[in-house]
Amino acid sequence: MTELEILFEDEHYIAVNKPAGVMVHRSSIAKDDDPIYAMQVLRDQMGHHVYPLHRIDRPTSGVLWFARNPDVVPAFQEQFINQNIRKSYLTVVRGYTKEAKGIIDYPLRKNLKKELQEAQTEYERIGQVEIPFQSSPRHDTSRYSLVRAHPLTGRMHQIRRHLAHERNYIIGDNTHGDNRQNRFFRMHFHMHHMLLHARSTAFDHPITGAPVLVTAPLPDYFEKIVTTFGWKSLV
Repeated sequence: MTELEILFEDEHYIAVNKPAGVMVHRSSIAKDDDPIYAMQVLRDQMGHHVYPLHRIDRPTSGVLWFARNPDVVPAFQEQFINQNIRKSYLTVVRGYTKEAKGIIDYPLRKNLKKELQEAQTEYERIGQVEIPFQSSPRHDTSRYSLVRAHPLTGRMHQIRRHLAHERNYIIGDNTHGDNRQNRFFRMHFHMHHMLLHARSTAFDHPITGAPVLVTAPLPDYFEKIVTTFGWKSLV
């Protein structure tokens, strides 16, 4: 990878469309020999240092923000702390959600040794489909939902874990998902990615006060599923 798609750029901040499989920055969790880091790619692309303002999971695609200099980092992160930044994700999950919209309020641990932390995710089911293929021995057909999710807190893997708690497993999630469904999508749709995309970010610019709305186009593999399931007009 030589360049990242720039979604927003001014003298203070830069937003990019992070591809799935790319890490935000160096981390001890990288298992492969030569991982790609968005921070390094963007640094080389812009010709100066950049400073990550938040994280999104490695298998998640979509909007990712950086600062051009360290002086403007605190102002942006204060927006996160005060919940003034509205992040919207699109995902495809197993089954129909129990409600058309709601809030999943379920505390999460960062790991087994950590205390529970409050965590809330707002969601809305914007599409549903039943296809005439058997992905489980219990049913002759398979049901899926297109969900728009807004994390109200910022816990590790929050959306993935919250939807798994509801048994609406995200398709392609190899950590918290349903392996049977993941195999089904690989076999029938040649889909080898997790269907979770950081679609948009909305907030008032921390320096100028101007309203900002940045939207990341869907990856090709996500676009293919959306089109196949008849959801193109919903995204």
